[in-house]
Amino acid sequence: KVVTIAKSKKFRDHHGKVLLEGHRLIKDALEAGAVPQTLFFSTVGHLKLLPEAQIKRASLVKVKFEDIKTWSDLVAPQGLLGIFSKPDPARMSYPAAQLANSLPLLLICDNIRDPGNLGTILRSAAGAGCEKVLLTKGCVDPWEPKVLRAGMGAHFRVPILASLDWESVPTHLPAGIQVCVADNNDNPGDSSLPRGAGSAPGKSSPKAAPGHEDEEGAAAALPELAAQHYYEDWARAPVAVVVGGETHGLSAAALRLAAGTGGRRLVIPVVPGMDSLNSAIAAGIVLFEGKRQLLWRHRQEDDRQELPVPG
Repeated sequence: KVVTIAKSKKFRDHHGKVLLEGHRLIKDALEAGAVPQTLFFSTVGHLKLLPEAQIKRASLVKVKFEDIKTWSDLVAPQGLLGIFSKPDPARMSYPAAQLANSLPLLLICDNIRDPGNLGTILRSAAGAGCEKVLLTKGCVDPWEPKVLRAGMGAHFRVPILASLDWESVPTHLPAGIQVCVADNNDNPGDSSLPRGAGSAPGKSSPKAAPGHEDEEGAAAALPELAAQHYYEDWARAPVAVVVGGETHGLSAAALRLAAGTGGRRLVIPVVPGMDSLNSAIAAGIVLFEGKRQLLWRHRQEDDRQELPVPG
């Protein structure tokens, strides 16, 4: 059962369970209000590192360390595994420091299929203070063990809404938001789309990414987006950034959503002839630039409010 939860998205979805491993991840989950069902431990000392009140809600099962090594896919297992109810973002209690530093900045992941990339992206989103992260269908399951490891606790610091249809994405966005798309096309005047920050120059094609080819002639109907370098002024609250996967880039639906909100292509220039940026690196660059711009704008507004009123 433990191995099945770790390896099968279908099983996780059907039974509403996730598998967490290691002290830090389990502690973060418990403190955020995730509901533990069963904790497997090899020595009692492992439990002493966890909040006592929360672990009383779980079944505690002492097992041999060899069993945990069999279940784990870590090189060096810690001797602690937990089966949790799949966390509901609406019911989580995110850290006070995270909430205090939250910004009107959202991230939309489009066809991010590499577990390590998605985990790193989630970690960057939490570090930048994103309000939430939306994962469209086509992204890897955020509760896959490799994503959890790369996320380093980000799953319990920022709300993550997964497996969204593009039709439902706008319902999770605040009113008046502008949606921009990350790009590594080094010619801001070139509107050949789609292309994502993870797609290689020369590999992009005017086709919708897999799962989005349902509209005949979608390529011809793709909107053109104004382009600018990512370090130029674009982050006006609230704002969302779409990052595409390295293989397929941005979907046609992402581009239409951006166009419908007056969004832009945020170009991350790379040296000519260089292959694409890693999607996780691109996300980090754009998110932290968005954070810088939002904080700068907030300071400017505060300074204006503190000016004395004439007369």
